[in-house]
Amino acid sequence: MTDNDQATTPSREFSLQRIYVKDISFETPNSPAIFTQEWKPESSLSLNSAVSKLDEDLYEVVLTVTVTTKLGDKTAYLVEVQQGGIFTVRDFPEAEMGHLMGAYCPNILFPYAREVVSDLVSKGSFPQLLLTPVSFDQLYAQHQQEQASKQQPAEPAPH
Repeated sequence: MTDNDQATTPSREFSLQRIYVKDISFETPNSPAIFTQEWKPESSLSLNSAVSKLDEDLYEVVLTVTVTTKLGDKTAYLVEVQQGGIFTVRDFPEAEMGHLMGAYCPNILFPYAREVVSDLVSKGSFPQLLLTPVSFDQLYAQHQQEQASKQQPAEPAPH
C-alpha cells in the first residue's frame, strides 16, 4: 500500500467516551402495604433508545429501561433508568450507522442500566431483580422489518 492509498482510505474509529446515568426514577406507590403480601410478582420490561448528534463525530445514545412489577393489580414498584453513553464514530458508511447506533451502542449500555435497576430494586427492599440479556441486534432487525412493511404500498383490493 502506498502513502497515497493510505491518505485516501478512511480510517474508521469507534470509541466510548463516557457512560453515565442520565435519569433515574424509582416508585413504590403501594408501600409499605405491598410488603405484607405474598411475593408472586409479574414484571414487564420496556426498552427504548434515542440518538443525538453532539458534534461532527460525537453521538449521545440514551437507552431507557423501564420495569413495572405488580402483585395482582397493585404496582409493587416502577423503575426507569436512562443510561447514556457518548461515542466517537468516525468514517462509518451511512448504511452501517443505523445498526451501530440502534443495536451496538445499546448492547454496550444495557449491562450498566441492568446494574442500576438491580441496585434500585434491592435498595427499595424488594428481592433482587436480574434482567435477562437482550439481543439488541434482533430488536433492531425487527424494527427495520416493521419500518419496511409500513413503507410498502397496500395491496389493491380484489375487484
